[in-house]
Amino acid sequence: MPRKPKRGCAYPGCPRLTDGQYCEEHRKLVDSQYNKYSRSPDVHKTYGRAWKRIRDRYAAEHPLCERCLKEGRITPVEEVHHILPISQGGTHDRGNLMSLCQSCHTKIHHEIGDR
Repeated sequence: MPRKPKRGCAYPGCPRLTDGQYCEEHRKLVDSQYNKYSRSPDVHKTYGRAWKRIRDRYAAEHPLCERCLKEGRITPVEEVHHILPISQGGTHDRGNLMSLCQSCHTKIHHEIGDR
């Protein structure tokens, strides 16, 4: 299958071609700037290394989007969603998790009204 052509790095003045938005060097720089200036400092307490392990295990056990499966579509999981958000007292308990594709995850957050 043919690949998408590479495009220029979105970082100002960078001449490199890349498959994503930024080249490898600038992606690390942009990510570190985002984590330092844009992201809430307490997010690491809520979503730290332990959450990554829980999320990865849950995604391995539930590799397809649960919402799409109910509608008869087969879509791979991209996000693990908290049914009751952490900010409202939810936990990382398996009963409070749901595997979703990016589209369904966005739809849920639009329905809730928090994005």
